[in-house]
Amino acid sequence: MPPPFAAFPLDEHRERFARARRALMRAGFDGCVSVAPEHLYYLGGYDSWVAVNSPQALIFDVGGGEPILVLRDVDLPLARETSWLTEVRTYRMHAEDPVAAIANATRDAGLRQGRLAIESQSYALTHALGRRLADALAPATLDDATDLLGELRVIKSAREMGYLRRAASHAEAGLAAFRAYARAGTTEIELAGRIEAAMRGAGGDYWAIPTELAGGPRAAGGHATPRGRRIERGDLIHAEFAGVERRYHAVAIHSLAVGAASPAVRELYEAARASLAAGIGVVAPGAPVEAIEEASLVPLRARGLEDRAMMRFGYGIGIAYPPIWLETLQISRGARRVVAEGMVFVLHACLELADEGLGVVQGGTYALTEEGLEMLVGGGDVPLEIAVE
Repeated sequence: MPPPFAAFPLDEHRERFARARRALMRAGFDGCVSVAPEHLYYLGGYDSWVAVNSPQALIFDVGGGEPILVLRDVDLPLARETSWLTEVRTYRMHAEDPVAAIANATRDAGLRQGRLAIESQSYALTHALGRRLADALAPATLDDATDLLGELRVIKSAREMGYLRRAASHAEAGLAAFRAYARAGTTEIELAGRIEAAMRGAGGDYWAIPTELAGGPRAAGGHATPRGRRIERGDLIHAEFAGVERRYHAVAIHSLAVGAASPAVRELYEAARASLAAGIGVVAPGAPVEAIEEASLVPLRARGLEDRAMMRFGYGIGIAYPPIWLETLQISRGARRVVAEGMVFVLHACLELADEGLGVVQGGTYALTEEGLEMLVGGGDVPLEIAVE
């Protein structure tokens, strides 16, 4: 009998494991000690946010055999309700050493030496934990496989796309609330609460990054979270938040004006809109990510605003746990790869004029399908929206 809250059937997890083993073997790894919660979920079906609080690991030999999941005993029911894994070991916090538990499981998996993969860039792996694991697993060595394992998740399956579309529908509910409640006199926190309540009310799961929302003189803060400031007539407000279904995130990004917008606001918004449209216009299978970002900068360069574009043009999106929802795919200069059918990513234009107290973030979540580029959710390339007073 499958776990009651499993998101995927066993055959999909088995296929993922097979791909992971092949990729690790090609890269010269003998085994894997995965600690990132997104990979414990993707490979093993284990859905839990607690990796940043309680060490846990998924251990397997690249040559085969059943994987071993190690977690804190209080979280065992979470594994039973979501994971297909049969070899689950636990430790008692403060009474037993989680590093020793992981090391023992690694040895029992036959991985007493050789080269082991781990996600050194994961927030679940603190410096202290990483050093202790390296010492405990010696003479086996730990090498970073963050990008290698992350690459497995870049192309989405049909079931994953179904979850992403559901996540987008939750984010659409948030967008509707943003438009309905962005009014002078409302505080930013109240407005964010309306957005979040709408997404939860639509059936959405919890999100990996706090709702970002700022307006008026705070609008230049691209990653600003809402405060108790009251929205004023004439404010430009930007919001960024995610609808979530079975840990799959679809990010909505939108800027709108409350009442009549000033010429400076309209000019900046139109520059961001032109940048977003230019970047989107070259997204197609085989397009280099560097070329996509470069295209987005052309309209800004013509306006003398290139140095005000503060963020990468895009990044991959999918499974996520706090504190971040970005995948390893980066749509940016300096990244050496191309986009392909089946990828899902956030694309956005961000302009910040800190000295003027002006900022715009506009975009959303897009899927590259056999029919072309499809926006799943977000403001996108539209004229400046004026909230009705």
